[in-house]
Amino acid sequence: MRRSAGLLIPMTVIFSYYIFWVGVTWFVLRRFPGLVEYFPIGGISELADAGYDTFEPVYSRAERTILAPSGPIKLLFAIIGSIIAVVPVSWAYFITSRARKLDQSFLQTIVILPIVVTGIAMIVINSIALAFSLAGVVAAVRFRFSLALPSDAMYIFVAIGIGLGSGIGAVAISVVISFAFVMATLAIWKLEYGKSMSGSFLTMLTRRNIEEDEY
Repeated sequence: MRRSAGLLIPMTVIFSYYIFWVGVTWFVLRRFPGLVEYFPIGGISELADAGYDTFEPVYSRAERTILAPSGPIKLLFAIIGSIIAVVPVSWAYFITSRARKLDQSFLQTIVILPIVVTGIAMIVINSIALAFSLAGVVAAVRFRFSLALPSDAMYIFVAIGIGLGSGIGAVAISVVISFAFVMATLAIWKLEYGKSMSGSFLTMLTRRNIEEDEY
C-alpha cells in the first residue's frame, strides 16, 4: 500500500487550477457581457423560480434552451465547464489510488461521463416524457461493469453530479461539488482516516481497546 505523501505541491496546483478558471470566467464575462446569456450559470435559481405545478410548460422551456438558436452554444459551454470541473477529480484519483497500475478505462470514464450526462440532462430538462423515454432506451442495453474498489464508485457519482449540474445550467454548482470532493478526498487520504483504531479519542468513542483480541 502506497503511503500518503506531502500534499503541498498537489494542493497548490489544484488551488491554482480552480482560481485560474474562476478568474478566466470572471474576466470573460466582465469583458464581454453579451456572453452571459450563453454561459450555463444560474440554472438552480431558474428551476426554483419556475414554479411549475405540472409538466406542461416543459415544452416552452425546451424551446428556450435546446430548440433555441443559442441551444448548441449553451450546450458547448456547459460541456466545457463539466470538463474543467472534472479534471481535478481525475487528479485526486491519481494521487490517492492505491493500485500499482491505474485503470486507464476507468479514468477515461471519469472524464467522459460528465460530458454525456451534461448532454442528456440538457435534453431531458424537466420533461417526464423524455426522462421515461431515456430510461426505456437505457433499459434496452445491459451494462456489466465491476469496480475494483468500493471507493471508485464515489468518482462515478461525482462525475454524474458534475454532469447534471452543468446540464441544468449550474456549472458553478458543479465546480463546488468538484472542489469539495477533491479537498475531502485528499484530506481523508492524507490523514489515513479509519486505517487504525489507535488513539485515546477513538478508544473513548468506540469503547474498544486496541489491545483487545478481535473475534
